[in-house]
Amino acid sequence: MYYLDQVHQNKDPSVVYKTSSFRYPLSKHRNGRYQIQSGEKIHVCLNSDFFLKEADAWREEAWRIMKERSDVLFLLLTKRPERVRECLPPDWEDGYENVSLSVSCESQLRTDERMPILLSLPFQHKGVMCAPLIGEIDFRDYLSDGQIEQVTCGGENYDGKRPCNYDWVKKIAEACKKNNVTFTFVETGTVFIKDGRTYHLKDKNLQKEMAFKSGISFKGKEPVYRFLDRMGLEIPKSELYVPHFREHCKRCPNQAICNGCTDCGRCEK
Repeated sequence: MYYLDQVHQNKDPSVVYKTSSFRYPLSKHRNGRYQIQSGEKIHVCLNSDFFLKEADAWREEAWRIMKERSDVLFLLLTKRPERVRECLPPDWEDGYENVSLSVSCESQLRTDERMPILLSLPFQHKGVMCAPLIGEIDFRDYLSDGQIEQVTCGGENYDGKRPCNYDWVKKIAEACKKNNVTFTFVETGTVFIKDGRTYHLKDKNLQKEMAFKSGISFKGKEPVYRFLDRMGLEIPKSELYVPHFREHCKRCPNQAICNGCTDCGRCEK
């Protein structure tokens, strides 16, 4: 993310700031309807970390937005699970039903540090992000109690490009399948090792295609989300947003974690 900030936004990635789109989940059309529909997914701080200490001043407002939009799924990802409990809002109790927390586990060391903390935290929905995967991981001690709903895995790109070994990917996939946990292999990374051979794949679309062709992704037990309207009543599934995908999306392994096509038209240019 540091690399992407420097290259594409010409910004100092060490500077933490409140974005101009902070309150976007509350944005409405002229007719009064929310721009983000009930049942959609929002990846929060995907280029940063929601639990950064430098962002403490804005987090209370962020929690209020998530509570107000109880009809939308907010996906949090952190490398700092040790800070989570102290950062939760006073009315959290067992967690908001529309908030999912994932931790980043790129190696066995980080997995053993972060997974016990994640499993101890009061969240209705939990997941794991093994991207970039830079070492072999044994998940056997962390998936058996059913708390983890999804594990996402991918190799490293951009600055660094440490190798990802397909044997590591297979080991995680096998653990997920054994415990009926959804596993998604999203991309190989730039340097990919398979059957003793090293491949250099600079094109990210090719990385995704190779991950898709591996057929290793697995759909486990479906998470159950309860989306509530402003009155606190559960919204029927028939009234929730249903993502749609274009033809080329069908070969993309990111479908499992994607919010669907936004019809921006860029893929047609």
